[in-house]
Amino acid sequence: MIFSSTLFLFVFLPTVLLVYYAIPMRFVAAKNAVLLTVSLIFYAWGEPQNIVLMLLAIACNYVFGLGIEKCRGYGSEGACRAILVLSLVYNLGTLFFFKYFNFVTGGIFPHIALPIGISFFTFQIMSYTIDVYRGEVAAQRNIFKLGLYISLFPQLIAGPIVRYIDIEKQLTERSYDADKLFCGTSRFIVGLAKKVLVSNTVAQMADFAFGVTGELNAATAWLGALCYGLQIYYDFSGYSDMAIGLGHMLGFDFLENFNYPYISCSVQEFWRRWHISLSTWFRDYLYIPLGGNRRGKLRTYINLFIVFVCTGIWHGAAWNFLVWGLYHGFFLIIERIGFRKVLDRLPRAVARGYTLLVVLFGWVLFRAETLPAAIKYAASMFNFGNIGLVRASLQLDNITGFAIAIGIIFSAPLLPWLKRKLEALPGGKTSAYVLNVSGCIGLFLLSVVFLTGSDYNPFIYFRF
Repeated sequence: MIFSSTLFLFVFLPTVLLVYYAIPMRFVAAKNAVLLTVSLIFYAWGEPQNIVLMLLAIACNYVFGLGIEKCRGYGSEGACRAILVLSLVYNLGTLFFFKYFNFVTGGIFPHIALPIGISFFTFQIMSYTIDVYRGEVAAQRNIFKLGLYISLFPQLIAGPIVRYIDIEKQLTERSYDADKLFCGTSRFIVGLAKKVLVSNTVAQMADFAFGVTGELNAATAWLGALCYGLQIYYDFSGYSDMAIGLGHMLGFDFLENFNYPYISCSVQEFWRRWHISLSTWFRDYLYIPLGGNRRGKLRTYINLFIVFVCTGIWHGAAWNFLVWGLYHGFFLIIERIGFRKVLDRLPRAVARGYTLLVVLFGWVLFRAETLPAAIKYAASMFNFGNIGLVRASLQLDNITGFAIAIGIIFSAPLLPWLKRKLEALPGGKTSAYVLNVSGCIGLFLLSVVFLTGSDYNPFIYFRF
């Protein structure tokens, strides 16, 4: 079940909210029980066998957390470390088995299906046990609260990666009111529109371009890469918006996951704005423990290399994902070596152009089915002997062209700027509120029209 489906929008979500709001806020345990139950149902929907994996993850990490804390109470740091290592072996071992076993063995064994969202909830679980080991949080003694943290349905499938330390108190004390409900609803609708109206629309052009088996003209190749860049941004950021909005509706505050990454003036800035929860996870649990930038320049570059190898591998078991991670790591290293100073002296438009080109070619590596296919596609982008502007334009209908234009325009923080300008005017706050309400109603209705009018509703991050 995905958020951008009629089943979720008109059956699952209304039922959950009705039951959840019917319980008084002071009965947090009852609310948690409802959320835990519906979250497990949500995860089991379509793949009920995977619920066993989820329940095992909850039970094992509950024991790991308590074990670490108990050993620390006895002053046995070695035992604490041993339990932490055991937890990492279990969690990473599970992730490896389901996600990478087929790749490592070359497919000589029967194919193992990838449980939905395993990369996301595995990293969430590890943040809990690591933070307990570090003494940054207390072990959760209520297994149902820990289960709710791990399985909470808004962020279960595709993030953001919510760290236990960020919502520990919210599992016991949280509140919501009309303003928070409105904020959550509007945020959810904006995310839904990003996914359905922009991502789904441009995705068809991206699928066409990357699916060409013969010679691909340069214009279509560039158009396909642009469309995929828009697709993955509006798909993933839209899903994050929906998750954050749902969290608000239920009284939870999740941290932001995207901050207009396509306005970045360097690859380093891009990774501070793109998939923020993953970037900060690797920073706090891998880059800094490796030494960060505290052990000299060479060690810093090695640490960055390791982090982006892991970033690529995290995204998928294929050579093109590994190369994609190395590719971004390479540009981060050359920026640290000195190229960032050059970028800072250049006009911002030029620095942004450089960053967009780097990211766009990276998306070719990410989208292509294989590494040779990615190389062939990238070569087509420079096939100036076969530009094919007319043929590329014939592939675009008015709706796709409009979606591309909207996607480009709103990949910059135009709406927040317009909102600030409007609210600064006399009576502007009321006008902004009215426009927000009417805009959300219009976006929701249009999204439903698009959903019911087509069965094309891909979701990129399901495979992660």
